[in-house]
Amino acid sequence: MTFDPNGVGIANGNIFGFPVNEEEADIVIIPVPWDATASYGKGTSRGPQAVLDASTQLDFYHPKLDKAYNTKVFMTTISKEWLTINDRLCDEGKDYIAFLEDGGKIEDNAFFQTFLKEINETSEALKEGVKTRAKELIAQGKIVALLGGEHSTPLGLIEAFDETGVPFGVLHIDAHADLRDAYEGFEQSHASIMFNVLKCKNLVKLTQVGIRDVAESEIHLIKNSNGRVSTYFDWDLKEQQFEGRTWADQVKEIISTLPNNVYISFDIDGLSPELCPNTGTPVAGGFKLEETAYLLFELAKSGKKIIGFDLNEVGVSEDSDWDANVGARALWNLVCATEKNRQMKQ
Repeated sequence: MTFDPNGVGIANGNIFGFPVNEEEADIVIIPVPWDATASYGKGTSRGPQAVLDASTQLDFYHPKLDKAYNTKVFMTTISKEWLTINDRLCDEGKDYIAFLEDGGKIEDNAFFQTFLKEINETSEALKEGVKTRAKELIAQGKIVALLGGEHSTPLGLIEAFDETGVPFGVLHIDAHADLRDAYEGFEQSHASIMFNVLKCKNLVKLTQVGIRDVAESEIHLIKNSNGRVSTYFDWDLKEQQFEGRTWADQVKEIISTLPNNVYISFDIDGLSPELCPNTGTPVAGGFKLEETAYLLFELAKSGKKIIGFDLNEVGVSEDSDWDANVGARALWNLVCATEKNRQMKQ
């Protein structure tokens, strides 16, 4: 099957409508329809399907990658089974979240203790499933990526990279630090992803960019990390820019903190909320899409190796596909930056 980059996008079931199968792909994306631990806005479990649907509406010229439409990228099937499990747990979790917000104590409620045990066990099963699948693909020489879902979803993929034994760093674009320990009792909460990532034995650096909604406990963890965590807060980046420092200079510094092998974790709420109004936890401030693209492509050109990535927290709306459209473009930038880096490393 041929692909006409100047023609109408074809909804063939693959991301961007590209005529690529898993076997021939260089980049394989695992979609994970899961948002059972989201405590504010729900709906990101529908993000993978929404991004897939919107992805064929893009034009596939990219100014930073020649013939970008020839990129061999494939997205695996979205699991209906996991979406069904997610929806059931989300429904049951509404009462649990309300119970906590009303000041309830989990140790005093046997029913919610049982619920919490189930969701933690299910999260672990999901993580292990993603990890097993990712390890298979890594062994085949694929660059593996993930499309969430909430931000807890890439933990299995990151652990798969960790278990290769190669030292690596994580470039984390987000409004939130995600360094909470078992937030709301969820051991793999969307707010705990980077806390859990720090348990990886071969993770040598976590560099966070755009953080602007953070708990004091997370500030303490960052300060006590002995340099293992570098956090570029949105308010500091903006203040420096107000005083004349350029984004280009800031990006150069950010990239300099990272080791040779870099995994990218991109929470869409790192963007300004008008670009992602239906994400799970939008926060005022943040980046333009072009600013994150500049960061990604500077990383791609830096000589470091992009080993994988995720995009998560893309929300949905009954009234508009705006979030999905922006999400598809953010994913396209991630794919193209990774492909440019792959070509440079050949």
